Amino acid sequence: MDSNILFGICFFMTGAIIGSFLNVCIVRLPLEKSVVFPSSHCVACRTPIQWYDNIPLISWLILGGRCRACHEKISFRYWFVEFLTACIFLFFYEHYGLQAILLPYLVMMCGFIVATFVDFGHRIIPDEVSIGGMIAGVFFSLIIPQLHGVHSPFLGFGLAVLGLLVGGGIIYLMGVIGDFVFKKETMGGGDVKLMGMVGAFLGWKLAILTFFLAPFFGAGFGIVEKIRTKDSTIAYGPFLIMGALVSLFWGDQIIHYVLAGGIYHL
Repeated sequence: MDSNILFGICFFMTGAIIGSFLNVCIVRLPLEKSVVFPSSHCVACRTPIQWYDNIPLISWLILGGRCRACHEKISFRYWFVEFLTACIFLFFYEHYGLQAILLPYLVMMCGFIVATFVDFGHRIIPDEVSIGGMIAGVFFSLIIPQLHGVHSPFLGFGLAVLGLLVGGGIIYLMGVIGDFVFKKETMGGGDVKLMGMVGAFLGWKLAILTFFLAPFFGAGFGIVEKIRTKDSTIAYGPFLIMGALVSLFWGDQIIHYVLAGGIYHL
């Protein structure tokens, strides 16, 4: 078997296994519960889940999405998160190969997945994800400075800290201005810390670009939610993450295009 295919299978399977753990984080972190103890169990009947009923991707399908003990429905989200994480691991491997930067990007994506589902479900972003992500971004930048396109560990560290401050600072400033104008809280602290995480991993330039891209993704969703629920408040973290991903893959081209004046030739 071709080594690239073998590695791809391994990354897909590893992603599915990690996705199973991310499901635990998504459920427990908003409730401030340990993600280690107790072991996996049915949320309805509390019956511990045996290993053969906890095989990523497979067990949910075999059980028909129901608990073996009480037959209560198990959310499709569990299977979807495992599949999504597996696909993301495979995609990033195919895109970056076995480069050193692959590991920090996979860690970042795991944080993004948890933040997205928790924010949509609870309108919060756990500090374990955002602050932990900031620390991870700075740490990885120190040992893998190529994350910021440099070779000096100290320069990588400095760029990560600068990105953290710029990313968190720019959205904090927007929140302060929004609070003053609308006389209510317009930006949650979780979003500020999430942007700090983005800046730590991607650097200050892409953090600023993320800040400007996110509203384009959030605007349509916000309009639909306003019509559907009459509530103008939305979970903004997922749209910051969408902006960060566009910045990661196409940010340099976008920045070059804008700075070159190409936008005026539309």
